[in-house]
Amino acid sequence: MLEEEKIRAGILFNPADPELKAIKRKTHNLNVDYNQTYEDETEKRSAILSEIIGAFGEGGFIQGPIAFHYGRHTTIGKNFFANFNFTVQDDAEVKIGDNCNFGPNVTIVTPLHPMLPNERKKMLSASGEEKHLCYAKPVHIGNDCWFGASVTVCPGVTIGNNCVIGAGSVVTKDIPDNSFAAGVPCKVIRTLSESDSMKFKPQILADNQIIP
Repeated sequence: MLEEEKIRAGILFNPADPELKAIKRKTHNLNVDYNQTYEDETEKRSAILSEIIGAFGEGGFIQGPIAFHYGRHTTIGKNFFANFNFTVQDDAEVKIGDNCNFGPNVTIVTPLHPMLPNERKKMLSASGEEKHLCYAKPVHIGNDCWFGASVTVCPGVTIGNNCVIGAGSVVTKDIPDNSFAAGVPCKVIRTLSESDSMKFKPQILADNQIIP
């Protein structure tokens, strides 16, 4: 079994495998290329992102700087926005739905390491070789989500549709649809409803209007 297949199977793999290292090196270099572009170099940025990300929906914008680990293990839907310092350590699959907006310093991580120090150093592979091994769990994020600044999403988490995650949260467990969740660890505070509409905040809405 190839190391990338082991990642998808959720079993221990060797991140120093030459084929995996080649994927990461290419992506890391492309991150640097993207981060050296100007904001108005839209065609150049789009071309670089198409080489990095497995799929990137139309209407998306990533402010940069970015840091994708594999890149090709990530898919992002339509009308996506990420502010400064978007980091995706996508050893395992990362799926982000449509119409998501992320504040600055959002981080998504999928890899996990053994808890015991001797196992973190080295383990015996199936071939009997001593190797550094880890494993990874996918992250899935639904449609129409808003993440505040410095949100961290941990391995294996699924966040439902229409969720708001408060700034500085560390999401360690699944979050159901239509939730406002926040904290360390992140917990559901309440379900979002019509009562959260800006029409009930006339002092902020001012002379603007809600689109029916």
